[in-house]
Amino acid sequence: MKRNGFLIGALLLVAVATAACAGQGGTASDYSGIVDSLRGAGVTIASGGEVSQEFFSGKGQAIMVNGEQVQIFEYADESAAEANAASVSADGSTVGTTMITWIATPHFYRSGKVIVLYIGDDTAVLKALETVLGAQFAGR
Repeated sequence: MKRNGFLIGALLLVAVATAACAGQGGTASDYSGIVDSLRGAGVTIASGGEVSQEFFSGKGQAIMVNGEQVQIFEYADESAAEANAASVSADGSTVGTTMITWIATPHFYRSGKVIVLYIGDDTAVLKALETVLGAQFAGR
């Protein structure tokens, strides 16, 4: 009887933890965590300097992932990142009132207090981003 109670409690704890993490992307939730996690995923990382997008209010930093630019926008908290992410259309063609013609395929990810934008189609970069951040929330 005691063992069943322990097992039920353990399963309940796992279910609550899983639900709490649902929809929040991967485990990396800030700039340094993303960079560290991408390095751990086996890709080459280099700094790309500051970057800005008129439609994102977070502080933007670019990194080069296997030679491809990835933009990371970090916000003060998760709710600010979530609010900005909500303004991105499902296919990534509009953000708020801004209509965008991309030079390559856009991919938007959100995890914790960051939004990550990758414009490109390199499969190794896409795989690394999905491993670290979870599935994209918008893009093609």
